[in-house]
Amino acid sequence: MRTNWKFAITVAVTALTGAAGVGVAQASTTTAGSVAPSACRPANHTAKITDAPASAGHHHYRVTLTAPRGYEPCRLAGSPTDVRFSNNGSEIGITVGHYGNQTSVVTFGPGHPVHFDIQVPSSGRSTAAREASFTLQAPDGEIPGTSVAEGKLKVAAGTLIGPVQRGA
Repeated sequence: MRTNWKFAITVAVTALTGAAGVGVAQASTTTAGSVAPSACRPANHTAKITDAPASAGHHHYRVTLTAPRGYEPCRLAGSPTDVRFSNNGSEIGITVGHYGNQTSVVTFGPGHPVHFDIQVPSSGRSTAAREASFTLQAPDGEIPGTSVAEGKLKVAAGTLIGPVQRGA
């Protein structure tokens, strides 16, 4: 009986471990055998929203992600998903779309900041926001957890999120 119980636990743990990895990137690092935590994990980087140059018919904001020393570089791809905006703790009900190349891969980590664009139509009614939350994407799926960026911006229906790119 004791052997059957151990076998059942082993099978259950193996099944749960395998199921947990389906569709979720592990925020893997770019070097094998590293013990440093990944810079892609939300707790291991900072994000700031700043104004960016406008284009015809759109306001632009840049979200810059930086990672301090001590974290391992990682790979990101495409636009962040599950993007939500809030102002003083109140969520703003704006649904966003994406634009640009969603398969391009960039390396992010200490000394290698990345950014993405928030493109907001300048026509129509906009709403002030002070925070954006989002889920980063790796080449093989989403990175677990929610990242948060702070800074003043205005959002409106038709807001689009660009892919992550190199540089600040």
